[in-house]
Formats: sequence, structure tokens, C-alpha cells
Amino acid sequence: MTLYKNAALKKFALIVAAGSGSRMGGDLPKQFLLVNGKAVLWYTLHTFLHAYEDMQVILVLHEQYLEAGKTIVQSLDAEDRVVITTGGETRFHSVKNGLQFVQQPSIVFVHDAVRFLVSERLIHACYEEAVKHGNAVPSVRPVDSLRMEMDDGNKMLDRNKVHLIQTPQTFSSDLIWKAFQQEYHASFTDEATVVESTGVKINLIEGETNNMKITRPADLQLAEQIIKGLDGSEQS
Repeated sequence: MTLYKNAALKKFALIVAAGSGSRMGGDLPKQFLLVNGKAVLWYTLHTFLHAYEDMQVILVLHEQYLEAGKTIVQSLDAEDRVVITTGGETRFHSVKNGLQFVQQPSIVFVHDAVRFLVSERLIHACYEEAVKHGNAVPSVRPVDSLRMEMDDGNKMLDRNKVHLIQTPQTFSSDLIWKAFQQEYHASFTDEATVVESTGVKINLIEGETNNMKITRPADLQLAEQIIKGLDGSEQS
């Protein structure tokens, strides 16, 4: 494994937005739903583009929504910093499609487009830890009690030993390039599992409770209130 020590390393944010968002209901994927007048995807792109001046974005979309994605990128005046490509059959294939645009030693952030409350602070923390350790995966501790189903019933889990994984999952380019040369396996639920399967130890860092994945309508309503609160604090 190559650990990068150069603080000026190139940065790529691979934003995965190729899903259909069926659990939200309706025909429009959740990354294109409006929150306070702007698409969910707009917020995600805006945060990554402002996190670092040299950040390049690789936006992975379903082919049906390429034009919608281009319109959002144009509204950010970011055409020169965003490349758009199509997704694949699974998340693994979508990320692999995006990685073809990473052609130099760099730090690669892979982020769910619908985690649109991600902060610049967390992006910076992921970058700094990935430079030191080769990878950085944000997580938070559960607050609820946990039980796991067993063949003969269920049992309690120690929540102090459980982590809820978030994105951006962040890697040195050599690690993620190598990992995604593998054949797809059903156990690959995120980039960390793909990289871990090559023998790399995953470095967990502290995530953020606001960095939630928008899945259901109630999540969107909560996110709207959070954004209004953030806007109010910035204006005060």
C-alpha cells in the first residue's frame, strides 16, 4: 500500500447518483427532489466543489437523467470541474465506471449523492486521514438498542462495538484502483467492503449525525428543517 504524504494531492469526488430511489415513492429519483428550491444533488455537488478549490467531481447518473444532471452542474457554473458518466448494474459497477476518470495518483472520495448534508469539515477530515492511512471511512455509533436475528430467535448486540457506516468513503487511488479490478461479488455493499477484500484494514473515523442518507419522505422533511437551521445560523 502506498501512503501519500503530499498535501497537494489531486482530489476526486465520485458522486454516486444512479439509483432510482423507489422507497421515496413517485417517479423522480430522490437525488432530484427539491429541498428549499434546490435539488438534493445540487447541495451535494456544491459542498464538494467548495471543500477544495482543486476538487474534481465525477458524477455517476442513470442514463435517463443525464440531462437533468447537466442542468444542475450548469447552475453551479462548474462544467469545467465536473465529468458526468452513466451508472452500471450495481453500485460496484457504477463506481468502477467513474474510476476510469481517475488517471493520476490522488485521493478519491466516493459519496452517496443523497447524503446531501455532508459538511466540508467531514470532507477535510476524510482527506487528511486518507493521506495518513490510505483510507478513511466515516461512521457513527447507534443510539438505539440492537438485536440480531438468529436461527433460534434473536440476541442483543453491544451497540458500543457497532458502527453505522457513512460516506464519503475515501481512499488513495492505488488502493481503490486495485480493489475494483476484482470481479463483482454480492458481498460488496460499499467501497469499504471492496477494498477490505484485498486485505486492507479499514480506518474508521468519526462521522456526523446530520450526514444521513435520504431514503424515505420523513428523512427529506427532517433534512429541510436542518438546512433551514443551518441557513439561520450562518445569517446570525
